[in-house]
Amino acid sequence: MSKIGKNGKKLSRRTALRGLGVGIALPWLEAMGTINTWADNLSQVGSQQVPHNRVAFLYVPNGKNMKNWTPKTEGINYELKGILTPLDKVKDKTLVISGLTADKARANGDGGGDHARALAAFLTGVQPRKTDGPNIRVGISVDQAAALRIGNQTRLPSLEIGIDQGSMAGNCDSGYSCVYSSTMSWRSATQPLAKEINPKLVFERLFSTLPSTQKAERDASRKSILDFVQQDSSDLARQLGRNDVRKLDEYFSAIRDIEQRIERAEKLPPIDTPNYVIPKYPKGIPSDYQEHLRIMADLIVLAFQADVTRIATFVMANEGSNKPYPFIGVSEGHHDLSHHRNDEEKKTKISQINTFHTQQLAYLLEKLDTIQEGDGSLLDHAMVVYGSGNADGNRHSHHDLPILLAGGGSGTIKSGRHIRYSDETPLNNLWLSILKRMDINLDQLGDSTGCLPELS
Repeated sequence: MSKIGKNGKKLSRRTALRGLGVGIALPWLEAMGTINTWADNLSQVGSQQVPHNRVAFLYVPNGKNMKNWTPKTEGINYELKGILTPLDKVKDKTLVISGLTADKARANGDGGGDHARALAAFLTGVQPRKTDGPNIRVGISVDQAAALRIGNQTRLPSLEIGIDQGSMAGNCDSGYSCVYSSTMSWRSATQPLAKEINPKLVFERLFSTLPSTQKAERDASRKSILDFVQQDSSDLARQLGRNDVRKLDEYFSAIRDIEQRIERAEKLPPIDTPNYVIPKYPKGIPSDYQEHLRIMADLIVLAFQADVTRIATFVMANEGSNKPYPFIGVSEGHHDLSHHRNDEEKKTKISQINTFHTQQLAYLLEKLDTIQEGDGSLLDHAMVVYGSGNADGNRHSHHDLPILLAGGGSGTIKSGRHIRYSDETPLNNLWLSILKRMDINLDQLGDSTGCLPELS
């Protein structure tokens, strides 16, 4: 199949389908050219030209059962242990990284508050100011350091999403403001970026150009967002080859599937679970936790696929969350269980929760890997970080963190390995290394001391 459309002209990567208040960016199509030409601009890593990288940061709270996380061996012949076994299908595109430390999540003279510090320092590498008042202060996060420099190249500079609502005020952890326990992205030292937890609003942010008043009118018509670009999509299809028409159909099917899942969520009442107060969410929030996680994961996939943004953060549960998991046989709260005091039954239940979260990560990675983009997959042209600012939740330890980096980074990362760095290596050294692969060269970010070796 030719790499150009039927009319002999190459399709622009910035082509979008438009209708009444709708703008749908397109995924990569063969008509846009080869992987080395479809991007408007190419990044440079050393002497190698590579397509634009995407990056997503996924956070899970309360640490891990580290004995069931850390592989026994290093290098390419490592085995995925209990918690990591759901990643078997994407093992060759995954790096398990040991030895990294979030020093600024430690007390360092500030006393209790490890959960608040764990999330606040995770992407910043800066000690948050201990306060429950308005004078919050931490530092710019790595995602926003990236958005500041490349965010103008896409419709959205970055995407911040989550599952649990967070408060921007009040004391949530030993004198630390609630904003620290629920916020991963910081535009500046004093400006937290609230995450969006409603899939419907995320969907609208990706595709809609209507003001909110008109969105309500459109919703009342019960039309799919695709109905408003039908003419544009039909005109485009006549210009495309067979493979591109199929790819476009798959893309539209994914969009419609998310729409329908959001619509179903709006109709269902919330489900009460023991020992956990369900927040009063607006309509569009799935009552099923796994469904909520997976819709959000699918929205990240769509955002990356259509190049709406290249930067995303996803807080899968607020730090210190005491959410129960009755659907996997764990009725106790997550935070309570994390303080297991070496009780084997509690540690087993923590491993169950940890495994459930890894299953959701696997869902995202496998989705990214199924989407063709040039000579590789969307996962090949992305970097997905998964981890926690706590290691052992029982001790609130912040060294040897559970960190995983998936994706090929557009050819800049050698995956399929377990790497161990020396004790006390700053987590922020990984962030510097990721920024470099996005053609962003910073001397320092937070407590970083340099880029990590051996990633490539």
